[in-house]
Amino acid sequence: MPVIAPMPAARPARIPSPRDGADETVAAGTTVDHLTETYRAHYRSLLGLAALLLDDTASCEDVVQEAFIRVHSARKRVRDPEKTLAYLRQTVVNLSRSALRRRILGLKLLSKPMPDMASAEEGAYDQLERDALIKAMKGLQRRQREVLVLRYFADMTEAQVAETLGISLGSVKAYGSRGIAALRGAMGASA
Repeated sequence: MPVIAPMPAARPARIPSPRDGADETVAAGTTVDHLTETYRAHYRSLLGLAALLLDDTASCEDVVQEAFIRVHSARKRVRDPEKTLAYLRQTVVNLSRSALRRRILGLKLLSKPMPDMASAEEGAYDQLERDALIKAMKGLQRRQREVLVLRYFADMTEAQVAETLGISLGSVKAYGSRGIAALRGAMGASA
């Protein structure tokens, strides 16, 4: 009696998706049901794998979810459903590496503070002092404010201030001394 080799089992060319009952069909490969079962059975182990590679839970969860999404979108290429878990593991490892690379690059690109740079507390204190000074300056008479701004902020000499404002040198000295006295009083009262 002649031996007849059995015909290989024909794989279905199209498998309907039970997920939404629509006409969506999938070529031969990993089915959505198989991927869902794999998700339920191996999510925790894949999360543990990601935790060994990454340091925070949120990143681990993101990596595992992204791995399932990528394998789901490429499920037609996974010919052997038994290899789905292997693809998922490799995807988790690759995505973890990418996450670490992005972190390292981000750390390299961060600007480093200068060693003599003021701390945040000092910066906040300086800002409060500036705000108080501006408020006190607004409370001065117009000529006193003009003289002080030109003399101390624009770094002009008394003669240059007198020429700019069109007043005498004595007036510049008088407005300046009265303005400083008024500023001291205002700054001392706000402190």
